Amino acid sequence: MAPDRFQEQFDQIQRAMADIPLSAGPDDAPEFLYEKGYVLARDEEAHLVVDAVADRFRETPGRERLVRRAGPEVNPGGVSRIQVGDPGEGGGWSDRNVSDALRVMRDQEHRAGRRLVSRNHMVSIAVNCCPGDEPVPRALPRNPEVVQNALSPGNPVSILVIDTGLVKDYKAYWEEGSSIEGDLNRGGGSIGGDGRVDPIDDRGILKQYVGHGTFIAGLVAAVAPNTRITVRNTLQNAGAISEYALGGKLFEAVSGGWPDIISLSAGTPNGCHSTLKGLEPFMEALRAQDRTLLVAAAGNNSSATPFWPAAYAALPGYEDAVVSVGALRGDGEFGACFSNHGSWVKVYAPGEGLVSTFTGIQEPVRYEYQHSTYDACRYGFSYACTCQRPKHVGALSEKRHPTPADVETTRFEGLAQWSGTSFATPLVVGMIADYMTANKETDPRAAARELFTANTGFAEVRGACVPALRPTTWSPTPVVKLPSRS
Repeated sequence: MAPDRFQEQFDQIQRAMADIPLSAGPDDAPEFLYEKGYVLARDEEAHLVVDAVADRFRETPGRERLVRRAGPEVNPGGVSRIQVGDPGEGGGWSDRNVSDALRVMRDQEHRAGRRLVSRNHMVSIAVNCCPGDEPVPRALPRNPEVVQNALSPGNPVSILVIDTGLVKDYKAYWEEGSSIEGDLNRGGGSIGGDGRVDPIDDRGILKQYVGHGTFIAGLVAAVAPNTRITVRNTLQNAGAISEYALGGKLFEAVSGGWPDIISLSAGTPNGCHSTLKGLEPFMEALRAQDRTLLVAAAGNNSSATPFWPAAYAALPGYEDAVVSVGALRGDGEFGACFSNHGSWVKVYAPGEGLVSTFTGIQEPVRYEYQHSTYDACRYGFSYACTCQRPKHVGALSEKRHPTPADVETTRFEGLAQWSGTSFATPLVVGMIADYMTANKETDPRAAARELFTANTGFAEVRGACVPALRPTTWSPTPVVKLPSRS
């Protein structure tokens, strides 16, 4: 029986965010998660939503009493969270309260000419609740290897990584001269929902995604050593956070000053809507900056559906402020099976089988696989992709097998091999930063434009010729073509 990745990740994120009942949408073919019983609106428009929804809900006696603004009057993210029903109502994925509230507002939105209300989506590094693969232990060399004889930076490029934080002893595999700091990853909500704030669970097992931020920082440092990297532990609940909470966290992360580049390897599709309501104020503030560039992962859904906030790169006014990044397979010539694609993806970079820092080598730790590999590519590709290798049996998939299998564990001592658009993204971040240093360019937006014009190669993705960046120290890996299935 093939693993059900969406259901597995839904269950995992729900356990990690036990205080937020979750639903899945859209109704016809679930592809994203959102909070039950609540919707979002801009602070200045929240009263319109409360009044309109409560008035319509009076048709069901008592239902209107549940409609209220929740949380502080002033939210750092500039968005209000509005209760429209009982979050505990209904079983499974159903949430008619949110659906009804969105329908109530359609007429007002039509008259206003803009969207006034939205779901509170979960923004996740396991995009579409489906990681490219899970990490496996590797020894040196890294891939890409560290750039040698780097230029003196003068004023180093500042990079803010919004992710899962840094593991303890994270500096063990990083070179002297790299400036990497930030929050230690304390695990947040654990897979088991035990509320521990430790990246290691009570069985001595490393929790899933704990090494994600460390892996990303290692990739940036390898491609662009002369940078000042700050990693924030924003995505600690199984790699997920609500868009409402993320909006405030992003403003908090730049409160001491806007960096040159923000690296974000998380997001979500959101059905037929453009943008994420919870991130609108932050994205508008980003657009208004003169220099800061957001580089965001395009997602691992193998889909052309826009993935936010990466898809902002295709919106008028954001062309210079946002770069969306898709992933190439191991040989760097074609798109990885899992990578999202489409005109809204602006550039691709290697995203399969990269090797980077994962844990501190002073304390080797065990890792338990959560997802089983597939017998064939779940997206129909004909090469030996990350769906199928390396083979392992995971704890979440095992529960759905007709005959339970032994869950596989492995031991990490510093480095890992991992795949995903999450990791293609920091390669692009590093290449932009390195271009800035080499060319004494202080404007990251200008550097991105110049780099894409001067140094961008090409790859083939779904039959289209697309821009591609490949770091000079990255080594392609052979791709095994599978025999056609009759």
